[in-house]
Amino acid sequence: MNILGNPRVKVWGGFALAAVVLFAIAPAVLSDFRLSLLGKFLCFAIVAVGIGLAWGRGGMLTLGQGVFFGIGAYVMAMHLKIADAELKGDAVPDFLAIAGKTELPGYWQPFASPFVTVFAIIVLPAGIAYLLGLGIFKRRVKGAYFAILSQALAAAFAIALVGQQSIGGSNGLNRFRTFFGFNLNDPANKRMLFFIAAGVLLAAVALIRQLMNSRYGELLVAVRDQEERVRFLGYDPANVKLLAYVTAAFLAGIAGALFVPIVGIISPADVGVVPSIAFLIGVAIGGRASLLGPVLGAIGVAWAQSAFSEKLPSGWVYAQGLMFIVVVGFFPAGLAGLAALARRRKRTAQETDSRSAREPARVPEVLS
Repeated sequence: MNILGNPRVKVWGGFALAAVVLFAIAPAVLSDFRLSLLGKFLCFAIVAVGIGLAWGRGGMLTLGQGVFFGIGAYVMAMHLKIADAELKGDAVPDFLAIAGKTELPGYWQPFASPFVTVFAIIVLPAGIAYLLGLGIFKRRVKGAYFAILSQALAAAFAIALVGQQSIGGSNGLNRFRTFFGFNLNDPANKRMLFFIAAGVLLAAVALIRQLMNSRYGELLVAVRDQEERVRFLGYDPANVKLLAYVTAAFLAGIAGALFVPIVGIISPADVGVVPSIAFLIGVAIGGRASLLGPVLGAIGVAWAQSAFSEKLPSGWVYAQGLMFIVVVGFFPAGLAGLAALARRRKRTAQETDSRSAREPARVPEVLS
């Protein structure tokens, strides 16, 4: 019996390999700065996993994931600013004190509690996505209309944040000193944040894999390909889409909450239209219909952006656009699709060779 050919062994082996790379190899070979940078990329990968479910399997072009990413990020940032102010004995965070405020705005006050903060990070993005999705999918909005609507939502969210000086305005929130009591200037605590992000990413991949391989995953693909036929079979496609949309928002909110202490800043520039499109580019390049394609694509594109920005800052935008055009135009299944194509060709060649070996040699007829 070939143990390595067992699908269950392959899955657990893949997770074990990923865990070794993230928890052992990466901390050993990367500097503290590079490890923190990789932690930032892992946050993007968590968002990409959810997009892979909603877009790759559900066919929903989600151009507004920056909204849910931003909700989770701003909730975490508000808690961290309150905690820093309390540590210094101040009534309000530093930027509000400079603006002449002497007490916290009403909507800030619940986030003074770490339990309320964690609950809000989990519930708020998913709850808002549920309400939005309920209105959108029940009205059978789909395709380009859904994409435009979600992108408009991201633009409106970013514009609204710019006008809110009580949460930093266009500058956003930054200069965080602690994370639930841990000093963010301590390299050991920064590594802890990286490990948390890595663990959440592995858990997110496991969750999405379970959904993809379940009966629900098959139903989601059926809704993507033949929505009316699924409706005739007695299922409500709106509910099927809604679960994928809410799951993607849930993961984006958690990713945003982790992004804040790892990077140290959140602003409207991190949650608007451009970041939302950047999430999609990584997913498209990696392969939106696969499980690991969005993860590897998001990390690879973010790493390439960092490398280009260090050496040729003005060239990255053109390189990113060129990659996106090439992938969409010539490799719509992404890099994961190329790997799958190579495996199929190899399997076909092996089957052909095996068939040829089993067939008896034919003696050519001699014409008299």
